[in-house]
Amino acid sequence: MRFAHLADCHLGGWREPKLRDANGRAFVMVVDMILTSRVDFVLIAGDLFNTSMPSIDALRLAVEQLKRFKDVGIPVYAIAGSHDFSPSGKTMLDVLDRAGLLVNVFKGAVVDGKLSLEFTIDEKTGVKLTGMIGKKGGLDKALYDGLIRDHLETESGTKIFLFHCSLAEVKPKELEDMDAMPVSYLPRGFIYYAGGHVHVRDNASVGGLANIVYPGPTYPNNLAELEKLRHGSFVLYEDGKVTHVPIEPHRVVPVHLEACRSAVETEAALAKILAGVDVTDAIVTLRVRGTLSEGKPSDIPFEAISQSLVERGAFAVLRNTAHLSSKEFTEIKVKEGTVEDVERELIASQKERRDLIPQLMSALASQKDEGEKVVDFERRVRSDVDALLGWVGKF
Repeated sequence: MRFAHLADCHLGGWREPKLRDANGRAFVMVVDMILTSRVDFVLIAGDLFNTSMPSIDALRLAVEQLKRFKDVGIPVYAIAGSHDFSPSGKTMLDVLDRAGLLVNVFKGAVVDGKLSLEFTIDEKTGVKLTGMIGKKGGLDKALYDGLIRDHLETESGTKIFLFHCSLAEVKPKELEDMDAMPVSYLPRGFIYYAGGHVHVRDNASVGGLANIVYPGPTYPNNLAELEKLRHGSFVLYEDGKVTHVPIEPHRVVPVHLEACRSAVETEAALAKILAGVDVTDAIVTLRVRGTLSEGKPSDIPFEAISQSLVERGAFAVLRNTAHLSSKEFTEIKVKEGTVEDVERELIASQKERRDLIPQLMSALASQKDEGEKVVDFERRVRSDVDALLGWVGKF
């Protein structure tokens, strides 16, 4: 048995057009490589899109590439991740499922208040697949709490479980503050656990479960990931062997400089470093930090420096000067991270409301249903919020 496993494609992500284009081309490269690998099927473990309502360009790209699999008879099995699953319960994956371009394996029914998942059987190999969606703010934990496991674990045959969450025993140290669930939440008895959500490359065996695999994103999703990961990746599985395959549409050239001198000297030091670097068709990341002894950060002509790199052939130039300050000004500390990182930090600081805040965020992010009147939509959101705050019946 041979299959491909990818996750966290985030099609439509990146604000910078060039990086958004690179992200899309990385996805096409993944499809190209999979098609030449003669796999039996493909797994997508969440976040195919960067948002539950992707742009026309992102949707077109996904449809075109998924159709390439369909045209040669390679089935694609997927689950929705925290980005492409909306608070209203809708996901574009259902549209792609109806169109026959993939199969959403998050299927089942609620039995006595608990979730009973069903298996999807791959016709060619007989492999049985199922999985759990991912939700923002760790709200998918409630689904695992209410999951009926007996039939999942006792079902005979070769089984694969798709999931989209962080696992406490597997996540790297630099993500120790990230919400995570214990490995024990995953059902036992599967030969492969196809993970997504955590942008790392890993293959772990924990708590009696083997092949808990994170393929990494098909392309890095921010400057810090470009510096750390350098490229995207996906996984090829063949008869028990797991191989992480790199995807690199452009080299990444990270440049770091600790500024402890004047603005003029810092500019000269940066120019000296860049002069010895081959930037041809590369993504150059400039990270300058520290406290200038004289002058201010705006005295350093970063725009001109970036333009000169592009003229030398760089594909794109990204910079981060959030931790560059001057003795002439009061220091303002800004912690780096994604929107989700900032949300987690703020939530963690509110100890008494730590569990309530994600639920409120989900309720307030609710979208208006098709055909629903505005007044009814507003009434529904207010009702959900009132119920969470315990205000129902008080006024």
